[in-house]
Amino acid sequence: MRTFGVRRALISVAAVSAFAGAGAILPAVAQDAAMQVPVVPSAPMAASALEQPAGPALAEAGGTELPALPSPAAGQTAADAALNMANMLDGAGGGISNDDLMSALQGAADAGQPMALYRLGVMYENGEGVEKDPVKAFGYFSQIANDHADAAPKGLEADIVAQSFVKVGEYYKEGLPGAGIVADADRSYALLMHAATYFGDADAQYRVGELYLQDDKIGINPLQGARWLSLAARKGHVAAQAKLGDLLFNGDGIQAQPAEGLMWLTLAHNGTVGTADEGWVNDLLTSAMSLATPKERSDAVKMIKKYGPQFTAH
Repeated sequence: MRTFGVRRALISVAAVSAFAGAGAILPAVAQDAAMQVPVVPSAPMAASALEQPAGPALAEAGGTELPALPSPAAGQTAADAALNMANMLDGAGGGISNDDLMSALQGAADAGQPMALYRLGVMYENGEGVEKDPVKAFGYFSQIANDHADAAPKGLEADIVAQSFVKVGEYYKEGLPGAGIVADADRSYALLMHAATYFGDADAQYRVGELYLQDDKIGINPLQGARWLSLAARKGHVAAQAKLGDLLFNGDGIQAQPAEGLMWLTLAHNGTVGTADEGWVNDLLTSAMSLATPKERSDAVKMIKKYGPQFTAH
C-alpha cells in the first residue's frame, strides 16, 4: 500500500484570519453593492468549538460496528426557509408583480436579513427570474459572510452563512474578473475551511474531503479525505456518502472495508432516487455490488438496518 505525506487537516480560525488579512476592501463593482472580501472572526475560537475529524469515523478493521451518533437535526434549514419565503411571496396573490416580489426581497436584503440576501444571491447566481449576474451574486453572498462570520455555529441562520462562505470560496477558486477577484486558491481554501470547521457545514466538509482526494496543492491524502467525507456523510450528505462508500469499498489509499462501503453506497443510492445525482451514484453501487461477496452484502444489510436511520437526511 502506498504511503502518503501527512498535512494538517485543519487550519485555525487565526490562520483563516491571516488569509483574509488586511486590505480586504474591494472596489465597488455594482451600483447597489460595494463588496468586501469576507472575513472571519478576529478572535480565535477554542479548538473544542471547531468540528474536525479527530480520527477515522469508520468501522474497526475486521468488524462491522460503528459508534452511534445522534441523528441529523430534523426540521427546516434557513436555506430552505429562504426558498420558501420566495415561494410564499410568489404565491401571495395574482395582483403581485415580479417587480413587487423583487422589491420585497430587496427591501428585506437592505435591512440585512440573511435569508433575503441569500435568496437574491441564488437568483442572480442561477438566473432565476432575473438576468444571471455572478458579480451581484458574489456581492450578496460576501455581504452575508462579512456580516455574520462569527455567528453562532448552531444558530438559526448558520447554514446560510456557512453556504455563503462556500459560495464565495468557489468564486475565489475560479476568479471573478468582473468583481476584481483573481483566482486565489489559498483564500478559497481558508473560506471553505471556516465553513467546514467553525460552522460544521456538511457541504463544506464534503468539499474538503474532495480536496484531499484530488488537490495536489494541499497534498493528496485519502485517509484525511475519508475522515472529512465521513463527517458530511453522517449528516446525510448523499454525495459524501457515495464517495466515502466507493473509497471504503475499493480501499483506494486506505484499508478496504467493503461492507461499510456498501452501506454508504446504498444509503446514497436511496437518497438520490429521482435526482440529478442518481445516475453516477447508481453506477458506483452497481459496480460494487458486482464485486461484493455474499457475506459482504449480508453484513452491509445488517449495518443499514442498524445505522441507516442515523445517517439519512430529514
